[in-house]
Amino acid sequence: MKLKQEVNALFESHLRDWELARHNYNGLQKVRVNSLLFEDFKIILQFNPKRIISSAAKTDPQSIMSRPCFLCEKNRPPEQQGIWYHENLILLVNPYPVFRGHLTIPTFVHEPQHILPKFSIMLELAKDLPHYVIIYNGPQCGASAPDHFHFQAVQKGNMPIETDFFNKNNCSLHAKNNSIGIHTWNNYRRRLITLSGSSIPELVSVFNTVYKLLALNIPSEDEPMMNILADYEEGKFVVHLFPRRLHRPDRYFATGASQLLISPASIDLGGVVIIPREGDFNKVSREDVLDVFQQVCVDDRLIKYLIDNLTGGQ
Repeated sequence: MKLKQEVNALFESHLRDWELARHNYNGLQKVRVNSLLFEDFKIILQFNPKRIISSAAKTDPQSIMSRPCFLCEKNRPPEQQGIWYHENLILLVNPYPVFRGHLTIPTFVHEPQHILPKFSIMLELAKDLPHYVIIYNGPQCGASAPDHFHFQAVQKGNMPIETDFFNKNNCSLHAKNNSIGIHTWNNYRRRLITLSGSSIPELVSVFNTVYKLLALNIPSEDEPMMNILADYEEGKFVVHLFPRRLHRPDRYFATGASQLLISPASIDLGGVVIIPREGDFNKVSREDVLDVFQQVCVDDRLIKYLIDNLTGGQ
C-alpha cells in the first residue's frame, strides 16, 4: 500500500506542477475512441496524436546513437522526478500517456532492453502495484528506447484482455507445468500464451523455457521478439506472452493513402490500438487491424510448439 500511496502522490504533484504532463493528461479527455466488435471480444481504437512520438520513433542503431537517451537522468526534464524501486529502477510519470495512470519505469543505469535477467523483477513490480498492469515491450517490439531498459505500467481496467482472459470462449486452461497454469486462446486473432500462478520462481522457470524455445525459432540480434503484460490479483499472477515475428506491418512503410501508421506494442496487443493520425483513425477497419496482428504475431504452429514443450504434449 505504501508504494501505491507514493505513486498517487507522484501523479498529484506532477499534474499540479509539471505543465507538459498536466497538458497531456488533460488532453486525454479529448481522446477519441471507437470499438471494433468481434465474436467474443472487442478491439478499442484510440486516436491519440500525442503518441506520434512513440509510434513514429526511429529505432534503428544509427538513429538511436544520434539522439540523447530520454530515459537517462541527465536528459530527463527537471520536473520529472521519480520513486526508486529496488536498487536500479525508478518509477516516472509518463508525460505522453495512453491512459490516466501511465508510468515509465527505467533502470537508472543505461543498459539495453533485455527481459531475461529482469523478469522476476517484473513480477515483483506487479505484486507491489496490484492496481497496475506491468508492460514490457522488447527491442523492435514497440519499445521507443531499446537502448535503455524500461518497463511501463498502466492502471487496470483499460485493456480488454484483462477481462477477455476470464471468458472461456476466448481463453482456457490447457495444462499445468508444476503449479503454473498454461492457458491457450481460441480465435483471438493474436497468437499468445498465458501463464498463471502464485510462485515467482516457478513462473521464472517456465518463462526461461519459453525464452530459450523462442530463441531457437525466432532469430534476433537482441533477444527473441516479444511483448509481455503481467498483473497480480488475489494472490495470483497472470502473464500474457506475445511472441513476435515482425516489428511493424507493411502498411506502416507504405506511401500516400495506403499508409497506416500503426506500430503495435503491448497495449495494442492487449486490445487498445493506438492511432496517432486522425485520417488513419477515420479509415481503419476490422480487416486492417486483423492484418496488422497477422503480420506481427507468430503463427499457430509456433504457439503449438511452445505449448507442447511446456506441457509434455498434454
